[in-house]
Amino acid sequence: MSHVVTASHLRGVTVATVMPFGADGAIDWAGYDRLLDYCVVGKGLAAVFVNGHAGEVAALTPGERSAVIAHTRRRVGADMPLLAGIVAYSTAEAVVRAQEAEQAGADVAVLFPFPQFSGGGGGHAGAALAYLHAVLDAVRIPVSVFQYPVRSGAGFSTEVLCQMARLPRMLAIKEGSGDIGIYEDNWRAVKAVAPEVAILPSNYDWLLPQLAVGGDGILSGMGSLLPDLLVELWQASARDDLPAMREASARLYPIERAIYGAPPAMDMHTRIKVALRHLGVIGSALPRAPLPPIAADVERQVCLAVDAAGLRRPGAGA
Repeated sequence: MSHVVTASHLRGVTVATVMPFGADGAIDWAGYDRLLDYCVVGKGLAAVFVNGHAGEVAALTPGERSAVIAHTRRRVGADMPLLAGIVAYSTAEAVVRAQEAEQAGADVAVLFPFPQFSGGGGGHAGAALAYLHAVLDAVRIPVSVFQYPVRSGAGFSTEVLCQMARLPRMLAIKEGSGDIGIYEDNWRAVKAVAPEVAILPSNYDWLLPQLAVGGDGILSGMGSLLPDLLVELWQASARDDLPAMREASARLYPIERAIYGAPPAMDMHTRIKVALRHLGVIGSALPRAPLPPIAADVERQVCLAVDAAGLRRPGAGA
């Protein structure tokens, strides 16, 4: 049973969890438990986000998505805010997925844009608002919006984000516009009309400049690998301590580049799993098809970056 989560509960780091699979392609639940223990339990996080891109949500069945929510709820406890991604191909399907997420124990439904929006739907207020209204009418929990990179064609325009932000139970925007200028436009405009809505920077390769503009937290798949460093960056931002922000960002940078810097971008979360396997957190870094395994030379570069950063296996001494 979900509990009431407000925007203030998201002020901090929200970890978007990756999903380990076994060699047979099935969810590795024991590995997932170890992952949650590694990146969530005792880390001082604001919330957990499951069934997102990091969790390979598009490759999960509806039953698996609900199982991930219920399993995560049991592992992290009733008090940890739990966000769940809603990925669908029609409004009717989105309503069903959101209802299933609520029933499984999610506190917030994070609505992804429809693939159809890549044709300009992100700038169509009527289409976007109809989507949100349909879900809000069908569930009791609040919703958040997953902002895509604007260059994808599915990212919502600033004006549309502002209109969505005014809706009741609109809790947060996962801000991944992919452009620091657009991020600042969105930050200023949304805060002017709906200051209570949380804006969570998630552009993985420029968290520092986003937070320097302004942010209500961090939402990132990198939290699966580097929760402590993200918390350090956030806490420095909350103190308006720019030198400490720069220091934390400098420590994040080499691993960020190893994870996100090399093409293709679709491999980014599998690279995170490579690093987690190297640390002994999970047993396999295999993604689920259609994503391919990581090339051996890229694996080596990721593991070298992890070692150079001094990351330690769970349970290792100081």
